[in-house]
Amino acid sequence: MNGAESLLRTLVHGGVEVCFMNPGTSEMQFVAAVDRVAGMRCVLGLQEGVVSGAADGYARMTNKPAATLLHLGPGLANALANFHNARRARVPIVNIIGEHATYHRQYDPPLHSDIAGLAATVSGWVTTVEDSAQVPALTHAAIRAANGPPGQIATLIIPADCTWAESALPVTLPVIPPVPVAIDQQAIDIAAKTLMSGEPAALIVQGRALLEEGLMLASRIRGKTGARILCDCFVPRLQRGAGRAALEIIPYFVESALQLLQELKHVILVGAKPPVGFFAYPGLPNRLLPPGCQVQTLSQPGEDAITVLQQLLEATGAGITDSDRQPLQRPPLPSGDLTPLTIAQSIAALMPEHAIIADETITSGLGLLAATTHAPPHDWLFNCGGSLGQGLPVATGAAVACPERKVLSLEADGSGMYTLQALWTQARESLAVTTVIYANRQYRILNIEHQRIGAGPPGSKARDMMSLERPDMDWVKLAQGLGVPAKRVNTAEEFNQTLKSFLGEPGPNLIEAII
Repeated sequence: MNGAESLLRTLVHGGVEVCFMNPGTSEMQFVAAVDRVAGMRCVLGLQEGVVSGAADGYARMTNKPAATLLHLGPGLANALANFHNARRARVPIVNIIGEHATYHRQYDPPLHSDIAGLAATVSGWVTTVEDSAQVPALTHAAIRAANGPPGQIATLIIPADCTWAESALPVTLPVIPPVPVAIDQQAIDIAAKTLMSGEPAALIVQGRALLEEGLMLASRIRGKTGARILCDCFVPRLQRGAGRAALEIIPYFVESALQLLQELKHVILVGAKPPVGFFAYPGLPNRLLPPGCQVQTLSQPGEDAITVLQQLLEATGAGITDSDRQPLQRPPLPSGDLTPLTIAQSIAALMPEHAIIADETITSGLGLLAATTHAPPHDWLFNCGGSLGQGLPVATGAAVACPERKVLSLEADGSGMYTLQALWTQARESLAVTTVIYANRQYRILNIEHQRIGAGPPGSKARDMMSLERPDMDWVKLAQGLGVPAKRVNTAEEFNQTLKSFLGEPGPNLIEAII
C-alpha cells in the first residue's frame, strides 16, 4: 500500500476516528485513500481555523485526539489561532500537514515555507517524514505524543511523494499510555497539614479535577478543612449544575481577582499554575495571589489529579465527609427588554440536561455562570488561550464528539465573524448545535480595555475601530446562506419562544439576539 493508506490505517488502529480537514493538492493521496479505509470519519471545514477549533472541541469531550489535515504552511498559518487555544487547553490533536514532494522543495515553489517552524509555535511534538517507509511508525509516534499526558498537538509533516510511494505496513499496536508519575506521599502530608491548619487556604484545580468525580473529591476536602476550591477564569471543560459540587472561578478582571484572593495564606495547586492577570495594567500586579501567600504544587498538568485528590482526602480525614451538591432551581422565564441578563435567565430556565455550552460571549456573558449555577447538569467549554474565533468551531467539534447531546454555542457577534464558516460544517453534518449570537454591534471588550489601560477618552477614529456598525451585520442572512435556519429576536419573550423551539429541533439553528 502507499504512504497515505498506511497513514490512515495506522490512525484508525491508534484510536483516531475523526479527521477535520481542509486539504489541497499535496494531500490528494490522503483524500483518495479515505474511500479505501474504513473507520475514519472525514469532516470538511471551509477555513482552517474551523478545522483546528473543531479538533479542540472534539478532544475536550472525548479526551482523545482527532486528526487534522491541512495544506502546507499557509493552511497551517490559517489554523494557528485556534491551535494556540488548543495548546493552552492541553488537548490532544494529531495534526497532519502536507508538504511539497521531497525533490520539489529545492526549487522554492510559491507555496514553500518553513512548516516545521510554524508548527513549533503551537505543537509539543513536530516531525517531518523524509521517506515513505517512515510513515506508519511516525504516525504511531504522533498519536502517542498527542495523548501525552498532558495532551498536546503532535504535528506530522508529510511530503506528497511519501504519500503516493509504496510504504511499510500500518502499525496496529495499541497506543499504551505511559506509567503515571508516582505521587509524593510526603507532599500529600504537607498539603494536608496546611489545609488543616485553620489559616485561609485554597485548592486551585485544573484538568480532570474539574470533572464531576474530581469536584466531588475536592468538595469533601472543603467540607472537612474549610479550604476554598478555585479554578482559573478560563478552563478547558468544567462540569457544573444540579447534582454537582460548585467551585469559585477566579474573575477575568484583575481588580476583582485580587479582591477574591486577598485573604489567602496558602494555595495548593492540583494540575494548575499560580494565577496571573490576562494582561498587564498600569499600577496593578501581574500575579494575583496576595504577597506572602505560600504556594505548594501538588501535581503538574497532565498528572493524575484524581489520585492526588483521593490521597489528599484520606490524609485530611475527609473520607466520611459528604460532598455538597447544587440543587436544581430553574428561574422563571424573563420578560421585557432583551439583555445579557435576561438571556442568561432564559438559558438557565430552558437548558436541557447534559447540554454542552461553548462560551465565547466575551463581555455579554458576564452573568451567565451565576444564572446557570443551579441549572440541569451540563459541561462548560471556555476559551483558554484568548484568541478569538474559537466558539463556533469548538461547538462544532463537541457536537461531532457527542451527537446525543445538545450543544449551545453562545457567541459574541464580533468574535463569531472570525470563523462563521463553521455554520456550514454544522449544516452539512446535521449537528445538534443551537447558536446564540449576542449582537451588540461592537467590540465591547475593546471599549472596556481602552478605559482600563488609561488611554483616555477614545476619539472618533478610535471609536470606529471598536464599532461593528456601518453596515450592521445580518446574522440571519449569514446563517441562512450557510444552510442554518435562523431568526432575529428583540425581546425577552421572543428569545424565550425561539430558544425553546430551536432546542426542540435536531439542529443546527441560530438566534440573533439584538442587545
